Amino acid sequence: MNGASVLRFENVCVKFGDAIALDGVSFEMQAGETRIVYGVAGSGKTTLLKVALGLVCPDSGRVFVFGEEVTHLDENGWFKIRAKMGILFQEGGLFDSMTIAENVAYPLVNRQTTQQRAAQNGHVEERVREALRFVELEGTLDKFPSELSGGMRRRVGIARAIVTEPPLLLYDSPTAGLDPITANTIVHLILKERDLRHATSITVTHRFQDGHLLANFRYNPSNGRIELVGHDPGDHVTTKFFVMHEGRLVFEGTQSELSASRDPYVHKFAR
Repeated sequence: MNGASVLRFENVCVKFGDAIALDGVSFEMQAGETRIVYGVAGSGKTTLLKVALGLVCPDSGRVFVFGEEVTHLDENGWFKIRAKMGILFQEGGLFDSMTIAENVAYPLVNRQTTQQRAAQNGHVEERVREALRFVELEGTLDKFPSELSGGMRRRVGIARAIVTEPPLLLYDSPTAGLDPITANTIVHLILKERDLRHATSITVTHRFQDGHLLANFRYNPSNGRIELVGHDPGDHVTTKFFVMHEGRLVFEGTQSELSASRDPYVHKFAR
């Protein structure tokens, strides 16, 4: 972690009609940090990600990404900011009419001019193969999303999120609807990306196991395994938990602090 602010919310409020989606949310993340976001359905978890991504504009408050205020940034301004962000949408969010290779290439191609695409076509193909190799799906290049299982589509979604090697990654319910074994595979890939590239990441999840793995395990590149975090300084993982309730950020802290909370709503996420 280098101390640089990657994402900061200052008293952010969002309303959809009369419904309050975010209510005075404030937090800051430094480079290389991880946040796990818990909360019941409708608590504001996904809205938080959409504000960070510029898909929802706050009604009040301020948002900073990579040190730049983006609260009222226009779409052209967001284009450059999003080029440094990766997002895994719920259910993977793949384009059904595109091949897997085209889906993964989309973030690379979409941010280039026609001239750049022509000049870097080979480079794009190499990056796509590398991203799919990372999630162990290089053999699916010419397939379509409908030909893959739910877990495989989610892994392709991760490949698309990381293909640009972004310093900020947002994961929206990456394990929702998956069986436990497949869900753990997805979390292991998130760990692998975090620890190899030291990306800042936010993971919205309903699974206690996801948060536990992210907070207590790391990827060891020397043997390719997920290992329990030790006591050495180099093993330290900067992870905190958020708990959202009715649009408010009602808890921010470590796993031990989460477990020690006496708030009955917060504590139910600390099994």
